[in-house]
Amino acid sequence: MKADKQEVIYLDYLATTPCDPRVIEAMLPYFTASFGNAGSVHQLGRAAEEAIEEARQEMAQLLQVSPHEVIWTSGATESNNLAIKGAVRFLKTQGDTRRRVITAATEHKCVLEAVRSLADEGFEPIILPVGPDGRVEPNRLAEALKTPTALVSLMAANNETGIVHDIPQLMPLIKQAGALLHVDMAQMFGKLPCSLEGIDLASFSAHKLYGPKGVGALYIRRRPRVRLLPLVSGGGQERGMRSGTLPVPLIVGMAVAARFALAAQPEEVPRLMALRGQLWQAMQRLCPTARLNGGQAPHLPGVLNCCLPDGPEAQDLMKSLPGLAFSAGSACSAASGAPSYVLQAMGLTDREARRSLRLSVGRFTSADDVERAVAQFRQVLTGG
Repeated sequence: MKADKQEVIYLDYLATTPCDPRVIEAMLPYFTASFGNAGSVHQLGRAAEEAIEEARQEMAQLLQVSPHEVIWTSGATESNNLAIKGAVRFLKTQGDTRRRVITAATEHKCVLEAVRSLADEGFEPIILPVGPDGRVEPNRLAEALKTPTALVSLMAANNETGIVHDIPQLMPLIKQAGALLHVDMAQMFGKLPCSLEGIDLASFSAHKLYGPKGVGALYIRRRPRVRLLPLVSGGGQERGMRSGTLPVPLIVGMAVAARFALAAQPEEVPRLMALRGQLWQAMQRLCPTARLNGGQAPHLPGVLNCCLPDGPEAQDLMKSLPGLAFSAGSACSAASGAPSYVLQAMGLTDREARRSLRLSVGRFTSADDVERAVAQFRQVLTGG
């Protein structure tokens, strides 16, 4: 018998988060009474534009940057593509001869594909390996930067393992080399304290922090100014960098979601760490050979990526547990059925990667949810 959807215990907060009811409430008026196009000059249009600028102001305050440095996008994938391609293409138009673009093997697919695609335009993509802890080693980055580099793109926190890169340690190397630094903040923002100090470009996504899908933001440093070539031709919205009619309800929702996420952070971080610890201890009891992927590297508070070497493959385990929602890797790559390229880059074998679980808890997860999830894992892993 299939489990009722309402009975499913959700342990996949890295894939997406449920939209907070307070966010939905804030968005609703902009679907109905205040439905105007922000580009229109009449009263409803002006009201929409005001809502967008108020949301921009709020995001800027939360990020501690200028509102002029925040533009709206459809999500982190678009933000990442615009940051990477837009920045290096602009440099090329200005006669800049640097062609190297550096990223890491564990980056999100959209970053890896964006960097690789630049090879067709004469750029040199460099994909750095990572250590067993999933982090870029500073000496490898320093070596890669010996060749003049236009841009380095690194994520703040990984979308499969939750492992946090040491951006403050790597940043001086990048700055000394004169390269631009782009950071994918989609998983990090709202979950752990973070700063944009020294960062040139940063990407954000609403649906990773209890906001709506379909909206994101891109930070573009103004002083000294970073310039981009747009990816989309159109009406010139967002100061010409991102044309298209702005989704007012989603933008309002993103700003509200960000506000609640940062306000809750001091209490939420230790709570999620405790839930993760509860889940990890239980998995160790069920499978004594279980081990953490990435070891003791710093990680997001609610994320547990573990290998069960003696257990079933993750895909088979998911089929056996319809009452649990969890994953074996990123949602973007799940359909392929291939083992996680992130875990493989960290040195796991195909067999180990296929027996690895990505479990992530969040705002609406309770200790009771974890206990009930453990009971279901126990039924399958130990037969009792």
